[in-house]
Amino acid sequence: MSHAAVNGITIGYDDEGTGENVLVLVHGHPFDRSMWRPQVDHARALGWRVLAADLRGYGESTVVPGVTPLSTFAADIAALADHLGVAQFVLGGLSMGGQIVLECVRRFPDRIRGLLLADTFAQAETLAGRAARHDMADRLVREGMAGYAEEVRWKMVARRNPEAAEYVARMMHSAPPEGAAAALRGRAERPDYTPVLETIAVPTLVVVGSDDAFTPVADAEYLHDRIPGSTLVVVDGAAHLPNLERPADFDAALEALLGRVR
Repeated sequence: MSHAAVNGITIGYDDEGTGENVLVLVHGHPFDRSMWRPQVDHARALGWRVLAADLRGYGESTVVPGVTPLSTFAADIAALADHLGVAQFVLGGLSMGGQIVLECVRRFPDRIRGLLLADTFAQAETLAGRAARHDMADRLVREGMAGYAEEVRWKMVARRNPEAAEYVARMMHSAPPEGAAAALRGRAERPDYTPVLETIAVPTLVVVGSDDAFTPVADAEYLHDRIPGSTLVVVDGAAHLPNLERPADFDAALEALLGRVR
């Protein structure tokens, strides 16, 4: 594990593998970079250099209370890549991480060689959804992560996979409440990324768990239908975290994407 000082904060990250082909992975809420461990190992074995960082407010990165918009997360990713001397990369994200990836596409498309969009969606938040995210942010600061983590455990992971559910629960319980709340407030104000989708001109993989209740298959189809030449993979029997629930299936799809880029 390593740490870098960028954009006025400290970011904890893993930088594994070598070479000019670089994969950058962005975790979702309320997790940390360890959620990508199967994919880091797999891509590294394929000869890729893999960067997986904790977003600000999570894991080993600085917690900044208040509001963290997706644009700030995107700026942190670019700054870390600059710090490590990485000009171009394949960029992947899951859930909130996928929305951060779309913000990166909007801000610096010339740096991106390929895209992985997992269990995410492009549309702006609804009025009801915005209020719910702000209410949840307030609750996390007031009560901590424990209650929320137990409530959503079996929506994050299908009940047929208790081992993955236990790992995911540990990540959620250990997430800093102030950091998670700041991300929720920022995500509530996110723009509609639909206009960005038709501008994507790099190999793109859209992945979703067949049983995902947070971002159903229809959300993945929405992305797939609007991103030219994209590939859609539905991981059977997985919920919101197919990369941990069905890593072999997820890694096979990722490997095909990296092969297209390479």
